[in-house]
Amino acid sequence: MMMMMRERGHPLLRGSGESEGDKISKYSHGFTSAEMHSLASVCEAILPPLPSDSLDAEDHYDRPTKAVNLFSKISGSQTPIPDQVAELLVKRAVTEGMILVRVILLLLATRLGTLLLCGSLCVSQKWPFIPNFSRLSLDKREKILQMWFKNRYFPPIRVAFLYMKVLCLYVVFSRVNENGENPTWEAIGYHVHNDDDPSQVPRKRPLEKGVLETIRETDSSLVHSLANKGIRATLDSKQNVLKMECDVLVVGSGCGGGVAAAVLACSGQKVIVLEKGGYFTAADYSSLEGPSSEQLYEAGGLLSSTDGGVFILAGSTVGGGSAINWSACIKTPKSMLREWAKDYKIPLFGSSEYLSAMDTVCERIGVTENCAEEGFQNQVLRKGCQTLGLKVDYVPRNSSEYHYCGDCGYGCRKGDKKGTDRTWLVDAVDHGAVILTGCKAERFILEENKRGSLRAKKCRGVIAKTSSDNITQMLQIEAKVTISACGALSTPPLMISSGLKNHNIGRNLHLHPVVMAWGYFPESNTEIKGKTYEGGIMTSIHDVEGTDSDVRAIIETPSLGPASFSGICPWESGLDIKKRMVKYARTAHLIVLVKDFGSGEVKSEGRISYELDASDRENLRVGLRQALRILVAAGAVEVGTHRSDGQRLKCKGISEKELEEFLDTVNVVGGPMSLIENWIGFTSAHQMGSCRMGIDDKAGAVDLNGESWEAEGLFVCDASVLPTAVGVNPMITIQSTAYCLSKIIADRVLTKSTLL
Repeated sequence: MMMMMRERGHPLLRGSGESEGDKISKYSHGFTSAEMHSLASVCEAILPPLPSDSLDAEDHYDRPTKAVNLFSKISGSQTPIPDQVAELLVKRAVTEGMILVRVILLLLATRLGTLLLCGSLCVSQKWPFIPNFSRLSLDKREKILQMWFKNRYFPPIRVAFLYMKVLCLYVVFSRVNENGENPTWEAIGYHVHNDDDPSQVPRKRPLEKGVLETIRETDSSLVHSLANKGIRATLDSKQNVLKMECDVLVVGSGCGGGVAAAVLACSGQKVIVLEKGGYFTAADYSSLEGPSSEQLYEAGGLLSSTDGGVFILAGSTVGGGSAINWSACIKTPKSMLREWAKDYKIPLFGSSEYLSAMDTVCERIGVTENCAEEGFQNQVLRKGCQTLGLKVDYVPRNSSEYHYCGDCGYGCRKGDKKGTDRTWLVDAVDHGAVILTGCKAERFILEENKRGSLRAKKCRGVIAKTSSDNITQMLQIEAKVTISACGALSTPPLMISSGLKNHNIGRNLHLHPVVMAWGYFPESNTEIKGKTYEGGIMTSIHDVEGTDSDVRAIIETPSLGPASFSGICPWESGLDIKKRMVKYARTAHLIVLVKDFGSGEVKSEGRISYELDASDRENLRVGLRQALRILVAAGAVEVGTHRSDGQRLKCKGISEKELEEFLDTVNVVGGPMSLIENWIGFTSAHQMGSCRMGIDDKAGAVDLNGESWEAEGLFVCDASVLPTAVGVNPMITIQSTAYCLSKIIADRVLTKSTLL
């Protein structure tokens, strides 16, 4: 399978490995040699070479000694790791973060700067007495990093260190050679599931007849390719703009856009879908964490809030989040429907139409209620809950009951998971829709509306740009109706950059913040079998209830490849991080997710601010304590949190009192910029509410039909229209909302325009 994909040169593998000596000259990060010397010396301190006998034998007794010894000696300074870290800093870090890191690296390249940043730890009794950072012993450099990590009076140093730590470890554990191999994986007990029988991997490309991949096109071929798809395009040579028309233009192909495209194409409209990502199918997926994240996720899976306090996962491919999510299909809770209908005065959520839409959605994407065989992490969650007498439910999934795939976060190679790329978009294409991939909307085309209209402006379509180096033309796509469905992180910046002013746009961003607890289960624990990366990602769920039976948090299980695992682990020392990684395959994680009352903003692309409120922190704390109890009850020999000080507890022989004393120390505070010593970071895979519906333009960015209060003909059909966080995995809620809104567009708006 791997060889087959290499022969095709598919983007999910291309560029993932190094060859011919890993030549540094090919890198274009722009770092100076002085900065690179400092960066390499920091990376070496983060992941240092160790003696062969440094790692505890009982944690890797089932693995070849040669592989473990090799892992012990691996260093973060080895070529080309520092250069790849520099590349990622330039490509993925927010501007302030990259500048901060470079300033610190430059200071560390000088003796005076080293003294200012490192204090007495850099002083030597030998000439030159105060060397620059890269000339310090490895032991001293590690102690300096430990000092920076605990520095609560100068947060920028902590933030810079976090950037370097996360990216260094991410590169080490995700980079692969041309054979799709990583030298650390055998030692940590990880392997990629690429040994399937090639004949069993689905070869079909369900959207083939309707998809046009602009990455494969040129200026001269694009018009002809569009014509073959039934779209007439004309070139305005003066402006170098390729113009085309349709009835409905949908920007984005995920949970909202895929459903909207299907409903409107099936109603007889000519639909064009714009997707900035690429189109991949089961045969294309490699299950390789690094290359897959780069191609399938926003910002290559390395997106964070501007202060680095929240790491955010969002899909960026045909199918959007539905192509790479963890399959959970939970209907909108009745309590949320009542709240949105009553408190926010949105009748849709109290209607029979919405309830019917949820049933329609679940039927179309093949939701099943049970799981025939659970993987390692879900066995842990289920056993812990049962031991404690807690209720644990199966998670409905848009796959068969027998779907045992731990790699769906990198695209489902078995073709079992039914995202919009395998369902709704197929319906759209079957009814004449065309999907343009590698196309990014730059702005909506807005013009002044006629006098007497309710809205000051009218939307005529979109100006878009392709990602193909061989296409210089901009695209101008005009439509009767334009639908923004590019997600809660991208819809607001697109609307604002187009000139829309409603104060709700980009505000009220909810993230379902997540904290994690972990538990280590040695291979000798034979009751729970398997590896952390095997089996259905999310098949069990536990509701953490308050005293009045309200749900304060939900506990589920995540997908964590080695690179992601290493990045979120607390860093205490080079030895500690290697010990943690040797335990990777048998370390179970439980995620604690809350419906957040705090919120954030996203008004320009890639710049996300976010803040929890006090009740969110308390709910996360309650959920985290419950998750730790569950791990202990399931038989973990050690449990812990991701608090920056490496908070953990050895479980063997502990009493209930000792456990409670440990749990009393568990809290959820701060983020990297916080002026506190022991903080905990958050993650998010759900983004909602940033263009919420409202009864008027003061309450929302769009009206109860999803139409912009400012621009006629511009609708939003994605998670950003939700008035608050949902409190559960939102895929069914997003698709059901989009189904209802697109039905309204088809029945009321487009029918009316046709009659006129």
